[in-house]
Amino acid sequence: MRLHVDVLRRAALTALLLLGVLLPGSVLAQVQAELVAAQRSVQPGEPLQLALRMQHDPHWHSFWKNAGTGLPTKLMWDLPPGWTAEAIQWPTPILVRDREGNITGHGYEGLSYLPVRLIAPADLKPGSEVELKAQARWLMCETVCIPGKAAVSLRVPVSSDAPEADAAVQAALAALPMPASSEGWKLAATREKDGLTLRVAAPADMADLHFFPADEFVSYKVPQTIGNRGARALLKLPLDAAETMPADAMLRGVLAYSDAQGAYRGVAIELPFVAEAEATALVGTADLGAAPTSADAAGGTQLSFVVLLFAVLGGLILNLMPCVFPVLGLKVVGFIEQAGNDRRKVSLHALSFTAGVLLSFWALAGLLAVLREGGQQLGWGFQLQSAPFVFVLALVMLGFAMNLSGVFEVGMRATGIGSGLQTRTGVAGSFFSGMLATVVATPCSAPFLAPALGAALALPTTQSFVVFTAIALGLALPYLLLSVFPSLVKLLPRPGAWMETFKQLMAFPLYATVAYLLWVLAGQLHEAALLNALLALALLGFGLWLYGRATRPGARGARARLSALAGVLVLAAAVLFGWPRAPAPEQLQWEAWSSERVQQLQAEGRPIYVDFTARWCATCQVNKKVVFASARVRDYFREHNVAALKADWTNADPLITAELERWNRSAVPFNLAYPAGGGAPRELPEVLTPEIVLSALDNATPQGRD
Repeated sequence: MRLHVDVLRRAALTALLLLGVLLPGSVLAQVQAELVAAQRSVQPGEPLQLALRMQHDPHWHSFWKNAGTGLPTKLMWDLPPGWTAEAIQWPTPILVRDREGNITGHGYEGLSYLPVRLIAPADLKPGSEVELKAQARWLMCETVCIPGKAAVSLRVPVSSDAPEADAAVQAALAALPMPASSEGWKLAATREKDGLTLRVAAPADMADLHFFPADEFVSYKVPQTIGNRGARALLKLPLDAAETMPADAMLRGVLAYSDAQGAYRGVAIELPFVAEAEATALVGTADLGAAPTSADAAGGTQLSFVVLLFAVLGGLILNLMPCVFPVLGLKVVGFIEQAGNDRRKVSLHALSFTAGVLLSFWALAGLLAVLREGGQQLGWGFQLQSAPFVFVLALVMLGFAMNLSGVFEVGMRATGIGSGLQTRTGVAGSFFSGMLATVVATPCSAPFLAPALGAALALPTTQSFVVFTAIALGLALPYLLLSVFPSLVKLLPRPGAWMETFKQLMAFPLYATVAYLLWVLAGQLHEAALLNALLALALLGFGLWLYGRATRPGARGARARLSALAGVLVLAAAVLFGWPRAPAPEQLQWEAWSSERVQQLQAEGRPIYVDFTARWCATCQVNKKVVFASARVRDYFREHNVAALKADWTNADPLITAELERWNRSAVPFNLAYPAGGGAPRELPEVLTPEIVLSALDNATPQGRD
């Protein structure tokens, strides 16, 4: 049934996109566009300031030049002889969000003006009239996205007199982002391994800062960390893991802010990256750090009874957080299984769990202190910023879940997980559970925990350890109570056959935790590395299944040992295969395809390789693995300066659909090889080899279509 629903949904979306392309603009237009002038007449040889006026319906938006998930608005001019048009002058954009509040791009809502300057020829005759025409194209989105277009035109009289101004367009021009130097700003940019930093000293107080990057290597969808006090600010800008930042890159874009009167404005930025010391000397905002903590806002960081109380309460409530509860479910199973045994053992399990939590929190506090002394900007949950750490944690969680599901059983002495919770040596398992609870607790900030964490990260090292100890004791409090009052175990249900069902039930929160970790990993890896990580998890599952079959009761002799060995080898292969790696320096860097980019590269005389692809296209993925695993192909691309463009059709894209139709294609894979020096491209077959690609680039012949 779900398959039919998905098919119908996709069919409806496709039909809507086709209607947006085929029907007149007024039928489905959620954005009304027209051409307006900033002056009532034009003088011979003088510039004429126009603007594309766009009125968006409520909840609809169009996109800025660096759109994010959308496409920027374009103007294709049809001008009289002698006229020239410059590029669009982009107003300060806003953040575009979906209904869940997630950032999806940069764009415009309501009424917006996109100014463009035209230069008139010197031979215009006063008293005449000229007609200026253009084709406007844009993408308009609400919950769905529809391509929009309109033929816009404007008649302007030619006059030798000074022109009369249009107030609305003049106001739009005045609101354009201004150069920082003309506004009296001091700015400096630095680059670190995990992101970029923009230091700001403004001529007056400001609020609501956000940097809109002109380049895609700065992530548009990850929130920026901002610390500011009055006219001084420090912005931490995250990098996009799927994009490569050139070695000679500059920080380009628009810094948006609200001034003292609440007006929304922007400053145009184009900065080289400088060293940390030079940036501090230029702007002097090093003392701001990241966003100010609640302890700073209170007028100084002090270790108080309130901070410790919040730390204990926050740690206690962490037991109920979605990221912690699945792991603690393992401990609940262990306590239930021990309920009918020696009460002293129950106390020992509880104390062992508490020791695991305490030692892990102390190790975390010590690591934070060392890194903080080294100048690192770190916060709660910083280890989940590491893709290898997230990957290993996902593997461990999947192993826990499959063990609870009964796929395999192991002893605690062998690996420290699973059914050892049932054995006499399971105290080590309780200690391990306490450590694991600390690891998965760090993404969560339970109620009362945020102010305590803010204080802990700002306090001196010794006092910070005290706060982290209080958080650990809060997390371990239910189990400490069992160690102090063993009679409380009587409140737990008695062991019985129901326990196996309960144990298997507890596996599903762990599977959900694996899904959450994969969602985190998706934001850290490029698509090929993410696919490897997903396949590694499948390989891990297969290895654990083999191990479980070999070690189940009744398995015999050499056959069981070989199966167990095979399972262990598969487990090792899963880690080696899926371990997140940074792209190698020799790997190709792909650009996003557009017809304009193809024309630009052809004008430069570069050879071009275009890959029309999609993540759901298995043949596409095999082609890339086969072709670009070849060192000969990679060397050829570098030596001949071949531009690699990717037309990603994973989601419906009307521009890619139209280009495929132009080549009489309706599916991917589809690849084109453009020769150096211009000329028509050569079509490649669906299934590729390195020889086919190299031959196509060497021998591209005029087989293209107009």
